[in-house]
This record gives sequence, structure tokens and C-alpha cells, in this order.
Amino acid sequence: MNLDDTEPCYVISVAARMVGVQTHTLRYYERVGIIEPSRSGGNIRLYSERDIARLRRVKTLMDDMGVNLAGVEVIMRVMQQILELQNHVQELESELDRLRQAGH
Repeated sequence: MNLDDTEPCYVISVAARMVGVQTHTLRYYERVGIIEPSRSGGNIRLYSERDIARLRRVKTLMDDMGVNLAGVEVIMRVMQQILELQNHVQELESELDRLRQAGH
């Protein structure tokens, strides 16, 4: 993903077409907390590239792997926690390298 993958740019009809679902499905996903699209000044839902990628992962889990929505929520939460832990480990490794270099 690039630096502006969080830029809200797709209205719900375009996002639904990109992901291959109906607009009511995206509204439902928002209601249950799977996705949180941005809102325009006129309260129109706007989806970013990151949102689209997340929705595609949800669709893959459900359609290709047979995971139900509750399972998708758990998987997505665990994936986010793993990503945060990986970032934390990288920060700690960088700090350790810095300390080792400062000691020599």
C-alpha cells in the first residue's frame, strides 16, 4: 500500500462493485463494525484503498474459506494484533541495535 491508501475516494456503489458485493452488504458491515468508511461533508460514505483491501479480505474469508461473519471479525482483530506486535518487535530490535552500537 502507498502513503495515501487511506484517502477516502470511492462512493459506496463504486466500492461495492470493486469488491463484488451489494451496497446493502457494505452498510451492514459498517453497522456491525467490520468497516468504518469516512464520511463526506454531506454524510456520504467514502471508501479508501485500504478499506477496499480490507473488504476484499473479508469477502475472501467468507466466500472462499467458508468463515462466518463472527469468525471474520475474530480473524481480522487477531490479524491487526499480530501486525501491531510485529511493528513493536521491529521497534524493539531497532532500539536494541542502537544501544549495541552506542556501547561499542
